[in-house]
Amino acid sequence: MSLGIAGRYAQALFELAKESGALDVLERDADAVQDALMLSADLTGLITSPVVEREDQARAMAAVASRMGLSELMSNTIALMAQKRRLFVLPHLMADLLRRIAEEKGVMTAEVTAAAPLSDAQVTALTASLKARAGKDVRLKTTVDASLIGGLVVKLGSSMIDTSVKAKLAALQNSMKEVG
Repeated sequence: MSLGIAGRYAQALFELAKESGALDVLERDADAVQDALMLSADLTGLITSPVVEREDQARAMAAVASRMGLSELMSNTIALMAQKRRLFVLPHLMADLLRRIAEEKGVMTAEVTAAAPLSDAQVTALTASLKARAGKDVRLKTTVDASLIGGLVVKLGSSMIDTSVKAKLAALQNSMKEVG
């Protein structure tokens, strides 16, 4: 149900932004909202809590949108969603929007998890390598997970490449269990 609701909002937002030539602005807004939702447990709690009154949610989200400098289109959409008690689909909406915009631009997004922050040279080399593999422009969305110990986990479309030390140790552990 959530994906259906998010899809309808995403389609409407996408078409409005495309008609007005504001896809880049919408992409920036969607990235910012998605990042805010990932980083703030309070914000996620606000949009998912059934005990927070509709008016309180609307006021809080209007303040967040203003503080983030979101476009009028995104701010109005969030206000409408608050009014209709649909804020719980916001994470799905942002993901759907970013997917639609990337498709429109012919860009793929690669989710990269690294053991340590990547240098600019590493980002450039990885982007070029993934572009050659995918045959399209690739945008990296990077996160850091120290539990990988070393290496990367890259998700590009439906494929996943795991070169992490953690995965190699797990494979070694499994092969040792088979021997003994």
